[in-house]
Amino acid sequence: MLDFIFNAKNVAVIGASDRPGKIGFEIFRNIVEGGFQGKIYPINPKITELMGHTCYRTIKDVPDTVDLAVIVIPAPIIPEVLEQCGEKGVKGVIIISAGFSEVGNFELENKIVNIARKYGMRIVGPNCAGIVNTHQNLFPTIEVRPPKGFIAFVSQSGALGGAILMKAKEEQFGISIFASYGNACDVNESDILEYLMEDENSKVVVIYIEAVKNGRRFIETSRKLSLKKPLIGIKAGKTEAGTRAVASHTGSLAGQEKIYEAAFKQAGIISVEDFDEMFDISKVLLHQPPAKGNKIAIITNSGGPAVMLTDACETFGLKIPPTPEKTKKKLSFLPHVCSLENPIDLVADASYERYRKTLETLVVEDWIDGIIVVHVPPVWIDAREPAKAVVDVYKQGVNKPIIACWMAGEPVKEAIKILEENNIPNFPTPRKAAKAMWALVERGKILKRLKEQQL
Repeated sequence: MLDFIFNAKNVAVIGASDRPGKIGFEIFRNIVEGGFQGKIYPINPKITELMGHTCYRTIKDVPDTVDLAVIVIPAPIIPEVLEQCGEKGVKGVIIISAGFSEVGNFELENKIVNIARKYGMRIVGPNCAGIVNTHQNLFPTIEVRPPKGFIAFVSQSGALGGAILMKAKEEQFGISIFASYGNACDVNESDILEYLMEDENSKVVVIYIEAVKNGRRFIETSRKLSLKKPLIGIKAGKTEAGTRAVASHTGSLAGQEKIYEAAFKQAGIISVEDFDEMFDISKVLLHQPPAKGNKIAIITNSGGPAVMLTDACETFGLKIPPTPEKTKKKLSFLPHVCSLENPIDLVADASYERYRKTLETLVVEDWIDGIIVVHVPPVWIDAREPAKAVVDVYKQGVNKPIIACWMAGEPVKEAIKILEENNIPNFPTPRKAAKAMWALVERGKILKRLKEQQL
């Protein structure tokens, strides 16, 4: 287990600096300002105090035990410092510094691995951006501090991981754990996934990978994790040029696209193309249950967006079945101008009551596996009222996914807030809504397949 890294009780920063802009300064400041409750030890022979903390010449001078050491010194002197960490009894090390296999220096990388193994230490990195555990206020990273949440993000790339954390901070998208593992000389993607499998604060896991160290272990670990919680994957280095770029980035070799597609499917990983999709799909998997099938009902107040949504659903393999006659009879309370065919069009003046009664009717129908509710508000309709209707039905206890597509920007801002505060994710375009529902259908398929394989 890696609890001594992700749940460290005390942290030393080797190469801590008193100069703003230096990596050693920014990491130390992140830990201090992040509100870490454990002890923090800056290590630098040239200064005596940093942000109210006594500075030590070496890790061996620290009077207490040290769980985690974060190293931000030049690569050539890291072996000597690692020996000191081992003699001190440090359990985990994060090496931020670059200059190893990613630039062809395999000999130096092998040397630090051998030192770590001699002392039973675990290394994250080198050439990484650090880690985050928001639930422990632990931020030994060069990246921004994201808000606390329940989605874990694992990234081979520190810079891309940093971009995700920045977006998460801007959009108040909650993160539980972030791990940038860089060259993965010791701790790799499978080790981190195993840890996240048991982390109760990580409800959804996302991994960005360029290459995998041990394919068989990765598939086995991912399959076990997928049985417990959703796992989303972003694979880079699919093309020939992308493969060359990976080799120059982390010193790893990327595999062929079809191999990874097969591996993702076997492992129960939901594959996404980019970070925009990742945010959308993470959000919907966090808040909505898996769909038991691919039959979707659409409720709308406008025909055009519903047609676009129908096309998008079909593109993603979702079915929009016609409304059975028995259901049409149940919907006979609707004005005659409404269309009872799926998509069910409540027309422009639909407000709270029409949305609520229609949704209450559909959520219990066995020909429906999921519902997408669309609303494009006329100027005279308060967009919050249909949103409240969806929330009120959802609170009654619904065993199938419901997602929203409130469109039109500023006029629906407050309505979207009502929806998302009650765990009904909203997507601003029909395509995004369809893709999100696809993810819930895919999650349902994955769970069914993996459970059958256990029998």
